[in-house]
Amino acid sequence: MKVYQVRKANYTNQLYSLNKKYNSISFFRLMAIVFFLVALYYFVQTDKNYWGVLAFLSFATFLILMRYHSTLLIQKQLLQALVEVNENEIAYLQREKIPFEEGSEFNDFNHPYSYDLDIFGTHSLFQNLNRTATFIGKKTLAERLTTILSNDEIEENQTAIQELSDQLDWRQEFLALAKVSQDTQSSYENLLKWSVFNSKPIALVSRIISFVLPALFIGFLVTYLVTFQSVYLTILSYLFVCNMAFMGLFFKRIQAEIAHTADIDKTIHQYSLLLQKIESETFTSKKLKDLQKKLMFEKVQASGHLKELSELFSKMDTIANLITASLFNGTVLYHFHVLYSLIAWKREHVKAIKNWLEVIGEFEMLNSVANFSFNNPDFVYPKLNTQFEITFSDLSHPLLNPITRIGNDISFQPESFLILTGSNMSGKSTFLRSLGINMVLAGMGSPVCAAKANVHPLPVLVSMRLSDSLSDSESYFFAEIKRLKQIMDALENQPAFVLLDEILRGTNSDDKRNGTIEVIKKVIAKKAIGAIATHDIEVCLTTNEYPNILTNTCFEVEIIADELHFDYKLRNGICKNKSATFLMKKMGVI
Repeated sequence: MKVYQVRKANYTNQLYSLNKKYNSISFFRLMAIVFFLVALYYFVQTDKNYWGVLAFLSFATFLILMRYHSTLLIQKQLLQALVEVNENEIAYLQREKIPFEEGSEFNDFNHPYSYDLDIFGTHSLFQNLNRTATFIGKKTLAERLTTILSNDEIEENQTAIQELSDQLDWRQEFLALAKVSQDTQSSYENLLKWSVFNSKPIALVSRIISFVLPALFIGFLVTYLVTFQSVYLTILSYLFVCNMAFMGLFFKRIQAEIAHTADIDKTIHQYSLLLQKIESETFTSKKLKDLQKKLMFEKVQASGHLKELSELFSKMDTIANLITASLFNGTVLYHFHVLYSLIAWKREHVKAIKNWLEVIGEFEMLNSVANFSFNNPDFVYPKLNTQFEITFSDLSHPLLNPITRIGNDISFQPESFLILTGSNMSGKSTFLRSLGINMVLAGMGSPVCAAKANVHPLPVLVSMRLSDSLSDSESYFFAEIKRLKQIMDALENQPAFVLLDEILRGTNSDDKRNGTIEVIKKVIAKKAIGAIATHDIEVCLTTNEYPNILTNTCFEVEIIADELHFDYKLRNGICKNKSATFLMKKMGVI
C-alpha cells in the first residue's frame, strides 16, 4: 500500500504545480486576446502600422498560448487520472470500498459457474480484478473469466502477467490514458458498425468533377483578385451554386456514413494513444510481443492509422456548422473529399480495426491480472500438468481478508472426488468457492491464492447457488435439476472439475439422499474430479463402494467456553459435531 501512497503524493504535487501553470496560461491567453482587440481598434482608428503589427503579434501569441493550453489540459487530465488510480488502490487495500465496476451486465445464470462462484456483481471476482476503463477491456476481462484456456495459452498469459506486474509505471499510465478516453459501449459499437457499414465506392466521374469545380473556382478567384473585374464575381457565384448543388447529391450519403458517430473522433484519438503506448514499449514475453505485431499494418503502426481516421471524423464534424459547411463546400467541395477519404480508409483498414481494438482489450485484461498479482505477492502461479492432478497447498479464497483467512491443503488425483461434511457456518461453501475461484484464476493465467499449486486446467462445472426463475415459471428445484442435467451433458464431452453444494434441497430427505448418491455415482463414472458438500451422513457411506475414488473430508466445530468455535481447517473423515441445536438453544429458539 505504501507504494500507492507515495505515488499519490507525487502525482498530487505534480498536479498542483501544473494547475498553477495552467491557470497562468489561461490568464495570459485572455490578456493576449484583449491586447489584440485593443490594438485592432487603434489600428482601424489611426491607421498606424505599429498597431497592426501589435494586433498581429497579439493574435499569434493567443494562438500559441491556446495550443499550449490544450497540451496542458491533456497533461492535467492524465495526472488527475493517475491520482485517482492510486487513490482507488489505497481505498481498496484498506478495504474501505471496491471503487471498480462490478460487471453485473455480464452475469449469465445459465453459465456453468459464473453466477454460483460470484464471478460478476457486487464484491465479485470481476470487481476485485477489474482495472479496465474501456468497454473492450471490460468485455475481454469478462470473457477471460468465463473460459478456461489451453495450457499453452495459460503459460503465455502467466509470463505476460509477470512481466506487466513489474511495470507499475507503464500499467498505471496505460490505465490513466484509458480513463481519459471516457470510452463507452455505444462508442465502441458505433465504431464497429461504421467499419462494417456498406459504403459504396464513389464514381470516377464524381471524383473528376470534385477536382474540376474547385480548380475553376480557385482559378477565377485568382483572376478576380488580379483584375478586379466584376464579371469574374458573377462566374464565381455560379460556380459556388454549382458546388453546393453537387454537394447536395452526396448529402444523404454523408449523413448515412456518419450516423451515430458524434464525437467519435475523440474516442478514436484516445484509442490511438493507447495503441501508441503499446507500440512504444519494449516487451520480452511472447504474448506481449505477438500482440505488438498485430499493430503493424502496411508498414505503418496502427496508432498512425487511427489518428488519421480521428482527423477525418473531426473534419467531417464541421458539416453540422451551416456557415462553415457552406463556405468550404461552395468553394472546394471540402466534405466531399473527406467523405471519399473516409470510404477509402474503411476499404483499406476494415479487416484490421477490430483486431486493433482487441489488442487494447487484451492489454487491459492482462494489466488487471498483473495488478492483482502485484497486490498479492504471496500468491503463486500454478504449475500445469495434463495428468488430471490438482494440488493446492494453503489454499484459500483470494477475496477474503488476508489477515484472517485460513488456508487448507487439498489434492485431487485422477478420478478422485471429495464428500465434504460439516455443520452450518463451518466453512464448506467457502471452501468449495475457494476451489472454484482458484481453478478459474489458474485457467486464465493468473496467480492463485495458495502457497503452492499444481493444476490440470479443466472446465469448471458448479451447482451451488441457484434461484427461482419467476419469469420462466421455474421453481428452485427444477432450476437445480436443469443445472445437474447441464453438468451431466458437459461431462459426456470431456472430464471436468465439478463442485456441488447441498443439491436437491427442494425435495424430501429420502429422495434427496438417494438422488445425491446417484448423482455422485454418475459424476465419478464420467471421470469427474471435484467435491460435493452435504449434511447427510449416510451419503458419506458411498465411499465404502468406491474407496479408491471417493474420500470423506469435513470441517468440525467445537464448543469452547459456551461459544461455538470454528477453525475452518479441513480434516479427513466425517463430521461428528453439530451446531444448529446449540445455536437455537443459546438464542432461545428452543
